[in-house]
Amino acid sequence: MRAGPVGLQAWLEWQLCIHPQHTALGLERVSQVWRRLRPEPLGFPVITVGGTNGKGSCVAMIEAMALAAGYRCGSYSSPHLVDYNERVKLAGKPVSDEVLCSAFERVEAAREAVALTYFEFGTVAALDIFAREQPDLVVLEVGLGGRLDAVNISDSDVSVVTSIGLDHTAWLGESLDAIAREKAGIFRPGRPAIIGQRDAPAALRQAAEDACAQPIQLGREMVVESADAGWILRGLGGRRLALPLPAMRGGFQLDNAASAITALQCLAERLPISAAALRAGLGRALLPGRFQIVPGEVTWILDVAHNAEAAGALAANLSGFRCDGSLRAVLAVLGDKLPEAIVEPLRPFVADWYLAQSDDARAMPVDELGQRLESLLGRSIAGGFLGVDSAIEHALAASRPGDCLLVVGSFTTVGQALRRAGGI
Repeated sequence: MRAGPVGLQAWLEWQLCIHPQHTALGLERVSQVWRRLRPEPLGFPVITVGGTNGKGSCVAMIEAMALAAGYRCGSYSSPHLVDYNERVKLAGKPVSDEVLCSAFERVEAAREAVALTYFEFGTVAALDIFAREQPDLVVLEVGLGGRLDAVNISDSDVSVVTSIGLDHTAWLGESLDAIAREKAGIFRPGRPAIIGQRDAPAALRQAAEDACAQPIQLGREMVVESADAGWILRGLGGRRLALPLPAMRGGFQLDNAASAITALQCLAERLPISAAALRAGLGRALLPGRFQIVPGEVTWILDVAHNAEAAGALAANLSGFRCDGSLRAVLAVLGDKLPEAIVEPLRPFVADWYLAQSDDARAMPVDELGQRLESLLGRSIAGGFLGVDSAIEHALAASRPGDCLLVVGSFTTVGQALRRAGGI
């Protein structure tokens, strides 16, 4: 085995250099490396979760409910907020630097001259870790799209698409139907294809049917009903299940919870889970950076809303949240985002905007961000800052006890705020 970098950070920096592009969709290269590394089947059930918004929440709920049932669950998600180890979890806990570095060494030896992107390298490493550890269940979150995403080298037993929205259009297409077809690429013949959106583009269900998958759609085969102090899921076979509200905030989380529960129910013959475990898991599942509240003299609200649909969900949460003083917002986004679409639903709640440029190499320059939002926000722009920390400092300096600070935008933006707030 040839020598590789030493230490996790060195490995991550190395992975950024071995492919000329940050994103390069396609399965040929990553499949070639995976076959060299692990030619045999994985040996455990896999749930793959894709979608524009809600996929991280859905993964976290599935994981929490499986753990509550006593199963050893592995999960792979991206991007991370503070530490890379967040991406690969076993039994609910991030794996160690040593486990990751050992997997990176094996991937490096197997790839030979094949160039892998940062995400592809990490995906193969995560799958290799799971193949060695043999958990009872693994939940995989799609990185970008579905059909050509590296996660799709694994044949899932159950596939979930949480929602479809206009995002990553340069890669996935300019229309909702085109994006739906790309995300439907994770569906498999003869296996459940869960659609967690009532008004999903018709192309999504059609793609499931064309793939000879078994579509189970919110509002059709699974239905969410309101109930006193909770809700009811009416799902497979007409079964009704009374449930508590999820720990995650927002009415839309009921849709994600319905998809997560249904995914587990589809595996009931292999992994039976009691109603009590489902309820317990819903009450425990939390995901940092999704309307995360950090109390204090100035209350922080952290949310990785980085597209129009996510910003709309954030606005719905803000409408039910009490802020006794003024709400100031720090915003930083990546260069391929539409900041106008993020800001528009949030304008009624925000007194002052502090625009920033995060540390991410793909971040939108703060000057460009300001120019694009000037006509929309006008005098409510309090300034532009080279760094999220600087923007936060200025926003806090203008705040008084009882005020609130919203940090919103990319994962890098919220991750920097979390570091300042003391981690996850």
